[in-house]
Amino acid sequence: MVIKKILFLLLLSGFALAENAYEKHCIPCHVSLPSSLQNMFMKYLAAYGGENNVKVGLRHYFRYPARDISVMPDLFIDRYGIKEPLEIDEEELREAINIYWEKYKVIGRLE
Repeated sequence: MVIKKILFLLLLSGFALAENAYEKHCIPCHVSLPSSLQNMFMKYLAAYGGENNVKVGLRHYFRYPARDISVMPDLFIDRYGIKEPLEIDEEELREAINIYWEKYKVIGRLE
């Protein structure tokens, strides 16, 4: 149990030294969730369609999170709730979303 706590603290301290907005603001909150960021990306892509719509949808959701606009299933929301509004400046939010898009986009990766 002590080892788990130490590892968790080391993990959190690593996020404090994160190099970009995605690592700093996204990964720490999602590390304990059962659905990966890649799975969530696929849900956003299915719901919104293309790059511009996904990015606009994400920006809106991060500023004004609500159950009715979440792409996550009701069971997930019932268990983990709706996130709190993300309180970072617009530039960092755009950077995080752009990095997220580049990391998980499908276009250009299929042969």
